[in-house]
Amino acid sequence: MKIAFAGKGGSGKTTLSSLFIRHLAAQQARVVAVDADINQHLGAALGLDEHEAGRLPAMGAHLALIKEYLRGTNPRITSAEKMIKTTPPGRGSRLLRVVEDNPVFDACARTVLLDDGRIRLMATGPFTESDLGVACYHSKVGAVELCLNHLVDGPDEYVVVDMTAGSDSFASGMFTRFDMTFLVAEPTRKGVSVYRQYRDYARDFGVALRVVGNKIQGPDDLGFLREEVGDDLLVTVGHSDWVRSMEKGRPPRFAELEEPNHAALRTLRQAADASYARRDWVRYTRQMVHFHLKNAESWGNAKTGSDLAAQVDPGFVLGEQAAQVSAPQPA
Repeated sequence: MKIAFAGKGGSGKTTLSSLFIRHLAAQQARVVAVDADINQHLGAALGLDEHEAGRLPAMGAHLALIKEYLRGTNPRITSAEKMIKTTPPGRGSRLLRVVEDNPVFDACARTVLLDDGRIRLMATGPFTESDLGVACYHSKVGAVELCLNHLVDGPDEYVVVDMTAGSDSFASGMFTRFDMTFLVAEPTRKGVSVYRQYRDYARDFGVALRVVGNKIQGPDDLGFLREEVGDDLLVTVGHSDWVRSMEKGRPPRFAELEEPNHAALRTLRQAADASYARRDWVRYTRQMVHFHLKNAESWGNAKTGSDLAAQVDPGFVLGEQAAQVSAPQPA
């Protein structure tokens, strides 16, 4: 399952996504974690020190390699330079699997050991001073979007993405790339404002959205969230001494997390797992093509000097069957 954690800055989405990743790893699940936030904090939340987190390879720095690998032998994509972040796969493209080894993971992923398991961690890369005036953050997350477009994940496989804060992902189609989006909201007006934006877009595109209430301190906070988000409220999380220790860089073993918070994480996994039965690869592929054609017309054709609509393979549907006939890895 592909799972996004979204919310306004400071809502606690990185902390909650890291707890969910730890929960999955403790259950020996197969996990790829992706830090797609402009502020790169997921590595630290997973226990990396500042030096280790700073050495994570930036996906954006390997965009040329990612494109060249993913295009495979697809005859509709004449060169990697003609690919943009929304380029969809077709017959001959190489697809990514969660548990495989491939050049993309070799270049961009690092194994992180947790208390009771291990995960693969990938990072978009920070927005640096050299990017000012010449790039926007959407160009940074383009590598993530391209990988998601070519990713085939099965049951008991998880790709967990810590999204950039606010509603920036609406500028592309990346918000439609997930089986489940957990919107982390505080019990404040600002806390639910991003939820309302996501809710309206999610409804238009059939995106599954559930709210995780964070920093809940009492019945009044809980009542406010229930009034504002209704049945979308899945679970709430309160104060955690374990999280406070983690934020100081001294986390206890994950098994010592408070039981109510363990229970909340179990609820999140149940909701994510239930989304697998509702997966619709045809709609997923159709939405991918929709946003690619939209981006091609608005800027992609001019940037590449090509008609990028020709990259769409009308007979191709992404899915687990497609992964069995994708282009082989390079020798």
